[in-house]
Amino acid sequence: MPELSRFLGIIIRMRYREHAPAHFHAEYGDYEITVAIDTGVVTGTFPRRALSAVLEWFQLHQAELKANWEAAMQRKPLTKIEPLE
Repeated sequence: MPELSRFLGIIIRMRYREHAPAHFHAEYGDYEITVAIDTGVVTGTFPRRALSAVLEWFQLHQAELKANWEAAMQRKPLTKIEPLE
């Protein structure tokens, strides 16, 4: 699963051949969530601070995530996204 970004111990990934709706995966230690790109709906559990960081990053990079989703659905290379600082 290609890595899009990494920050604060959180890894953001997106899979090829993935099901709709458009979403990305975030991993933090043993925790994993998926976040819907259009709505921001979160599935799974994450520590509160890590979740806040992912949602802040998501708000900053939603357009880039949409572009990567389209690329993934066409089996094209994905573009790295700047980490949260």
